[in-house]
Amino acid sequence: MDALLGTGPRRARGCLGAAGPRSSGRAARTPAAPWARFSAWLECVCVVTFDLELGQALELVYPNDFRLTDKEKSSICYLSFPDSHSGCLGDTQFSFRMRQCGGQRSPWHADDRHYNSRAPVALQREPAHYFGYVYFRQVKDRSVKRGYFQKSLVLVSRLPFVRLFQALLSLIAPEYFDKLAPCLEAVCSEIDQWPAPAPGQTLNLPVMGVVVQVRIPSRVDKSESSPPKQCDQENLLPAPMVLASVHELDLFRCFRPVLTHVQTLWELVLLGEPLLVLAPSPDVSSEMVLALTSCLQPLRFCCDFRPYFTIHDSEFKEFTTRTQAPPNVVLGVTNPFFIKTLQHWPHILRVGEPKMSGDLPKQVKLKKPSRLKTLDTKPGLYTAYTAHLHRDKALLKRLLKGVQKKRPSDVQSALLRRHLLELTQSFIIPLEHYMASLMPLQKSITPWKTPPQIRPFSQEDFLRSLEHAGPQLTCILKGDWLGLYRRFFKSPHFDGWYRQRHKEMALKLEALHLEAICEANIETWMKDKSEVEVVDLVLKLREKLVRAQGHQLPVKEATLQRAQLYIETVIGSLPKDLQAVLCPP
Repeated sequence: MDALLGTGPRRARGCLGAAGPRSSGRAARTPAAPWARFSAWLECVCVVTFDLELGQALELVYPNDFRLTDKEKSSICYLSFPDSHSGCLGDTQFSFRMRQCGGQRSPWHADDRHYNSRAPVALQREPAHYFGYVYFRQVKDRSVKRGYFQKSLVLVSRLPFVRLFQALLSLIAPEYFDKLAPCLEAVCSEIDQWPAPAPGQTLNLPVMGVVVQVRIPSRVDKSESSPPKQCDQENLLPAPMVLASVHELDLFRCFRPVLTHVQTLWELVLLGEPLLVLAPSPDVSSEMVLALTSCLQPLRFCCDFRPYFTIHDSEFKEFTTRTQAPPNVVLGVTNPFFIKTLQHWPHILRVGEPKMSGDLPKQVKLKKPSRLKTLDTKPGLYTAYTAHLHRDKALLKRLLKGVQKKRPSDVQSALLRRHLLELTQSFIIPLEHYMASLMPLQKSITPWKTPPQIRPFSQEDFLRSLEHAGPQLTCILKGDWLGLYRRFFKSPHFDGWYRQRHKEMALKLEALHLEAICEANIETWMKDKSEVEVVDLVLKLREKLVRAQGHQLPVKEATLQRAQLYIETVIGSLPKDLQAVLCPP
């Protein structure tokens, strides 16, 4: 493949380039640097074509100074084409997620920390994975030896904005396939003029004569999703194309064949169980996997997930090994070969071709893993797992009634999303309340002593608390909640949730300690203190101030100003030689 791509010298900005050198990553970009605004949204744009001798081949990468490793190039090539079992004719859109081969790299976009601190956890930039958003075209073409034109346009990003990037591809790809390189160059230059994604703001994003209007969700948003407010439309010609969400899929359409098992699937995802999704095509596979991983919002999905995965992936051996337990991953595939390779996995969801008729499609059945057949496996959820919670029959009745009344799919999706959100919140709220009870009382935080520790999490104490403060207060569903919590404690999602909450509480404790120091009388404290103790206070206050100014501590600006004044007061009380050491000229 490298022979085709070439690794020539870097070109000036605005030139389309082939895949670059083998080293991985991109040089740090300041806001004024070329492509800084572009890289706030996308890492690069790739074009993958089918070469008779080489198979899938990377035709170009743009901007051309973005470097991909050979392994990353290979992964993008294979993941950008449906495998031979899918038989996708015409245009197909799907997505994939791949590991950065160099592991986690230093973020090259300076705004990463600022964006992530304000974005919902599910929409933060990926530190060690790329998302690929694909528009694949396969049409008959007599001028080509194989008789078919086969090409994919791929947007590579660290942002999980699947709805936005699919809409963008719908505008760009058909035009690109007709006009090729000049069109792509113009589009990338337009994206390089976009404002950076800012949580909580509605943005107008012009591309190819269309203004796409989106609202970037914020961490402080209310749980229910709402479309962007249409602002400044009188100044926009033509009228904008308003996207209701940058990331939310049509959940009802994704889950139509598995509605009777949505709750069981929610439990499997909550517990971080290995789950294989076998679908007829990459678009069905990727949408089902993304729908499953979105079930836990507002909880962060802490396991691995691959919306579309092939036998050529560099991690194929890692995921298919039988020498250890299956990894905690939701894996989307289309090749039936995976049923044989992964038949030792505990949960396999086989879905058929989507049916767009008005009636609810035939629901997949729960089947024992022993019923799996290597060839011609029928749709079904193959698992020995027994759900802890009883099925919500009222929800199913409402959704079925909606189908009969031809209720719009987005309304059905909103019902389903609200149900899953309330279910997750009912499960998490008791954990949040118990965790908050482990925080030391504010009156126990004194200025001149090390703040008290957060008490350890006791699983048994928590389980005892459920009797009077459990999910039954907010959820009508009956079942074995205790059994579900016990299994949850062993999952990556409990570990991820606990680490994040403990970190936030530790920072809050540190902030309260800084406020206590700033409210104390520093001059009274200094009267009987040695120079060593005073210098130690200066150093500790400075360290806290640096952390607070870096937005790592949740403190008010007035507290920061008071801390700075305290530092100056304390240094001013020291001998001149020590002042010179602490405040060098």
